[in-house]
Amino acid sequence: MRSVLNVLPMLLLMLAGCGGSSDPVEEFQTTPLTLPHGQQIRVETMTKREDMMKGMMFRDSMREDRGMLFVHGSPGLYPYWMYQMKIPLDMLWLDINKRVVEISADTPACTGAASTCPSYGGHKRAVFVLELKAGAAKKFGINVGDQMQF
Repeated sequence: MRSVLNVLPMLLLMLAGCGGSSDPVEEFQTTPLTLPHGQQIRVETMTKREDMMKGMMFRDSMREDRGMLFVHGSPGLYPYWMYQMKIPLDMLWLDINKRVVEISADTPACTGAASTCPSYGGHKRAVFVLELKAGAAKKFGINVGDQMQF
């Protein structure tokens, strides 16, 4: 009986955490990112080449409060394409200071042959590329020159 009483407070704390709407596994796998006007989203961070190559391929949707952040090793020109994408995206290129240097808004999905999929962006030196649900840049008022926090 005594061991049950010792475990009861811990069980109550665990159950209290289960009532929220957030998924603890999803929260663990994402990082907070603050947009220029203070809105916060959570991003999956891609640093490995194979993860960066796959990115958002084959996904059917993206929540408005989520994104994917690609971290390149050094500043460079990084064009992206939408091959095997099912959903349109906003793509934002950020420099070493996390300032937006280029935006490709409402970038269309490309489910056709790889040879038919154009590249987008990569005209300005960047270190990070942030992918958001199409329309997010406009909704959140994100412009070239704005700074992100992460």
